[in-house]
Formats: sequence, structure tokens, C-alpha cells
Amino acid sequence: MSKIKTAFIAEDEPLAREVLRDAVSDRPELSLIGEAADGVTALTQINLLKPDVVFMDIQMPEMTGLEVLRRLSHLPEIVFTTAYDQYAVTAFELHAVDYLLKPFTRERFDAAVDRLLDAPPSMQAMEHALNLAAGRDTARLERILVRDRGHIFPVNVNDIAYLKADAKYTAIIVGDRTHLVRLGITELETRLDPARFIRIHRSLLVNLDFVESMKADEQSQLRLHMRDGSVLLANREASRMLRDMSI
Repeated sequence: MSKIKTAFIAEDEPLAREVLRDAVSDRPELSLIGEAADGVTALTQINLLKPDVVFMDIQMPEMTGLEVLRRLSHLPEIVFTTAYDQYAVTAFELHAVDYLLKPFTRERFDAAVDRLLDAPPSMQAMEHALNLAAGRDTARLERILVRDRGHIFPVNVNDIAYLKADAKYTAIIVGDRTHLVRLGITELETRLDPARFIRIHRSLLVNLDFVESMKADEQSQLRLHMRDGSVLLANREASRMLRDMSI
């Protein structure tokens, strides 16, 4: 049997805290060593008790879960719990093991624990999490956490064909599926590999690995023919840049 992991619950809602307490107690791989109902207490107790894993609500009195993470000197593995799905991308960027959207089922909790036991994040990943929480961007995105029909799952950025922005969302096109995230295309662009992802328009970011060919139109603007059959128009500046990249 694998080593038992010590667990801590940071959750301000009594009922949600009880649900988590019961779920943890039903997993023999976990041992609950403490709880907190607000962010300040969570910060103090996590640094003092040094649990292996923390089930952390994002919205708490005194200090949010993200603020707690920013101030921790002890770096546990984090499973975020919240009723607000807009934090999903942030949670995954912070290398959370998982993100439980309340109300979650026991099966969903068990899946998070299984992921925790199978592939715990490294210390390096958690140090990166603190850098991100403090606003210090140190690494390229490898995955984006998206929500689709009540499920949240990771998308590998290498599988993204292109991203298209509108007023409220950024659409991420992966194969024949389109995922909408509440994150600006410019913010995503700064975290993606610039040698692979090219901004061809104010609202379009294209993965060159999914471009079948390019051809200029009558105005000398390049039309990008994608592998999925779609055609995307590059503006004049991007067309000029793509021409300069060609040999």
C-alpha cells in the first residue's frame, strides 16, 4: 500500500466542510489532520501542520484560496473546490492536482484523489504555482483546463488548431470541438510558444502545425488553409511576417 497522505480542509461552508470530511475519511490513503473556515486560519495551520494535500475553497473570508497559496511557505498538493467555474483555468495554471466544482459527487472526489495518488505534482511545479500566484509568469502553458457540458478536463496546447476571440470569450478549436474559456486571447498568447502560435489577426491565434498551406488573395493577404478545412485570413502585418519567415 502507498504511503498515507495527510490532508487538510480549507472551506468556509459548514455543510461543504462536512461533505469533504466524510469523503476524506472514506479514503484509507488519506488522513485528515486539520480544518479551517477562513483563509487566514488556513494559511497559519497549513504552514504549521504541513499537510501533504489541501482541499481548498477559492472563495473564503479574510483571504481567498489563491491568496493563501501565494503566501504559503509549505507547499502542499492542492485540490481546489469552488462553486465558480471561472476559476478553472487559473486553478490549472497554478498546477492544482484537480478542480472540484461544487456540488460534486463522491465519484468526482474519488477521481481527484486517484489523480493525486497516481501523479502528484513535483516541488518544481508548486514553486511555479507560487510564481504564478504572485504574478510572475515563468513558463509556457502546456495544458488549458476547459469546461464542457458539466465536465472539466485538460486540453493539451499542442492539440489546439487555433484560438478565436470575441467580446466575452476565447474559442479554443481542438479537432472538431470548440471550447469557450473566460480568458482573453492576448493573455493566452503570452503563455504560448511564439514559434508555434502566430497572431494572424486581432482575434485569431493560429497553431502553424495545423496549417496545410497559405495562399495570397487579391490584396496580398494570406489565406491560411487549415487541416480541418477551414480558411483563416491573416491581416497585412501578419501576412508580411509569415512571408519573411518563409525560405
